[in-house]
Amino acid sequence: MGMIDAVIVDMPVDFSFDGAVSTDEANAAWTWLVRDLAPDLIDIEAVDDTPGNLAALEALMPELLARARKALLDAQSTPDGLRRFKTQLGGDEAWDKLPTVLNALRCRALLDKAQSFGRAANGIADESALALALQSMPLQDQAVAALLMQAAVGQVAVPSRLVMAAIRIAGGATEAALHRAGFQPLIDAILSHAQNQIPPLNQVGTFADMDLVCRAVDRFHRLLRAVGGYVELNRNSRWSTITAGLTKAVSERLDPKLRDVAPDLNKALRKREGADRVDGDQILSALNGMFLLATVRDSRDSLAVNTVFDQVWAQTGQALEIHIERNLNALRQNPGDKMASARLDAALKMAETRFNQDYAETMRRAKEVAERR
Repeated sequence: MGMIDAVIVDMPVDFSFDGAVSTDEANAAWTWLVRDLAPDLIDIEAVDDTPGNLAALEALMPELLARARKALLDAQSTPDGLRRFKTQLGGDEAWDKLPTVLNALRCRALLDKAQSFGRAANGIADESALALALQSMPLQDQAVAALLMQAAVGQVAVPSRLVMAAIRIAGGATEAALHRAGFQPLIDAILSHAQNQIPPLNQVGTFADMDLVCRAVDRFHRLLRAVGGYVELNRNSRWSTITAGLTKAVSERLDPKLRDVAPDLNKALRKREGADRVDGDQILSALNGMFLLATVRDSRDSLAVNTVFDQVWAQTGQALEIHIERNLNALRQNPGDKMASARLDAALKMAETRFNQDYAETMRRAKEVAERR
């Protein structure tokens, strides 16, 4: 359903938000629209996101929404009718979210404008100007505001700036002040996008996209700190409960990945028995682990992984120093040892992340001296 992609989030979804529609909910609504509501208008076999089809669908939207409104009214006229409708749609969750999907379709043009607002907000340096721009959002209609905030926040690089602007407008950082000023949709949207960083973390194995994982961790941190770092959350409130739940979910997914970093590093940099060789896949896995470790270091205020992080941070530092020294000694004894040279190059690349650029450059100079002997 490309027309409302700005508010669609990936599964799984543990916490529901008024402005977000899961992929399962969107698919259920779309299937109902094209299969049951308007088979005479839409050829389900021909539907895709090509410009021509989207333009044709846009022309049909007023008729589709009118039929949907009538179908909802008819379904609620009798208990049996409602039960049959829910079954047809795919269950209670799909039924509960259908009004949001239809509202998003009605507001589809505004969703594009909300995304443009989010991108424009990145370029507004003045806090007063940003607060003024935020006040242009239609906060009086909370259902529409929820959708627009969901669309806008996805484009905002530093969401904490929006929260600070909202606090400025509300005259306080308490939950009550933000609710009174109509900014519940903003905080909900930020938490929704934080939740949407969880699916990329479920990747495992050699072909996992670690760059995507690291971006998700960094984005999660920026989003969660925008709420936890600026809003005075009430104990056991909905926002507080969601924040704690998301922190737990992300941390549980990162824990095993962090525990693999030191073993992967040792496996990649250890000399092979017999015919020595350097395994490129193992080197890549170890490098990815170091990038993840560095990302978690910068994001740990939003995570619950301090114990395992401190342990792995110390282990990798010690292991790298040992492997660097071991391979340097091998080169001093045999300057033509290509495998030791390749392992040392990989170790120094990891050292840039674990230690710093200066340390790595110092060791590279030592490597050059060893190879010239």
